Amino acid sequence: MILVDTALEQRADANNPIRVALVGAGYQGRGVALQILTAMTGMRLVAVSNRTLARARQAYTQADIHDVKQVGTVSELEQAIATDRFAITDDADLLCRAACIDAIIEATGTFEFGAQVALSALEHGKHLILSNAELDATLGPILKVYADRAGVVFTDIDGDQPGSMMNLHRFVATIGYRPVLVGNVKGLLDHYRTPKTQQAWADQHGQTPHMVTSFADGTKISMENTVAANATGFPVGQRGMYGPRCAHVTEAVDLYPKDELLDTGLNDYVIGAEPGPGVFVIAYNDHPIKQRYTSVLKMGDGPFYVFYTPYHLPHLEVPLTVARAVCFGDATVAPLGPPVCHVLTLAKRDLHSGETLDGLGGFCTYGWIDNADVTYRDSLLPFGLSKGAVLTRDVPQDQALTFDDVVLPKGRLVDRLWAEQTEHFGLEASHPMLA
Repeated sequence: MILVDTALEQRADANNPIRVALVGAGYQGRGVALQILTAMTGMRLVAVSNRTLARARQAYTQADIHDVKQVGTVSELEQAIATDRFAITDDADLLCRAACIDAIIEATGTFEFGAQVALSALEHGKHLILSNAELDATLGPILKVYADRAGVVFTDIDGDQPGSMMNLHRFVATIGYRPVLVGNVKGLLDHYRTPKTQQAWADQHGQTPHMVTSFADGTKISMENTVAANATGFPVGQRGMYGPRCAHVTEAVDLYPKDELLDTGLNDYVIGAEPGPGVFVIAYNDHPIKQRYTSVLKMGDGPFYVFYTPYHLPHLEVPLTVARAVCFGDATVAPLGPPVCHVLTLAKRDLHSGETLDGLGGFCTYGWIDNADVTYRDSLLPFGLSKGAVLTRDVPQDQALTFDDVVLPKGRLVDRLWAEQTEHFGLEASHPMLA
């Protein structure tokens, strides 16, 4: 990020800060706000939107900013920004429509509402920074199409695992080593965790039980690795990835099928490894002289090498994503084209006809990654479309749900965008809207 700090200093010197707005003042969003307001030069958090205004206001007051104006129209918002007032609102669309905002950070972690914000931001010519791997994993490819049409950047964030994996992937490729696996480091995986089992941990760390459950039950890592798959073109070797256990991440060099690494590349994870949490890339270089140099640098004898980052710092690094997008037109992580992977919806317990699915981090289902061609071939239900769906038949524990197993809520944007994504990329129809 060496260029980013210089670019931000230049904008500060020119009194031309990047004007960024935030949608979603939950745990992650407030952390992002605090970082921009207290640590970033050349960038100004001009407005925050949240359905609960008290949370939007808290995003400013925790940074000791109390002169905040509540706005209800685009003109009021633009006037506040023009007079250097910070603004809050419960209407996210105002931020998308305001002419004087450069970029929108979407940090709600929601599917339907997040999609509405994302589409509006892109249609109004705003760079879109998604701190929402769930939405990106489901609809990122078609949102990237909208961004390209609008001439703006669509990107997931630095600091979260997909961005960290992609940054490491780019670094490794730049120094002449061929990335053959992008990987996540996972500490715990139990598909059957629920908000009840995770309540105490959530309370201890000030997070919601549903979000914490999605970390534990495998949904979140599936979303993150799907984003990475769509950005690198690397598929998974099997449903759910291989996920080997090891003591240290450098041991990963010997834990995956070498033929798959060299043939297609892989997108995977290790569990229980130190140092964590973090990300890693396995790279290949069989040049004999380079192998001797790399051995001296204590990277191993090759030709496969493990590069790793022993941390990820989401809320601290999001402002860097904003600067990369606005100053350089550079996406931290974005889909290359059609989906490579999807996150499927699997039954967390035996489910019964007539039940309504409760979505991310709930009691009914968990998300699990698979290759996109399997999703379309078997008409499997993407996790991002599952919330609110009503079962039409019984589904046993751990079975992947299909579109035929459910009736989807009517009138949702996410369904329209999924159908559009399927049609745009010429994929086999796997949605009632395309039947």
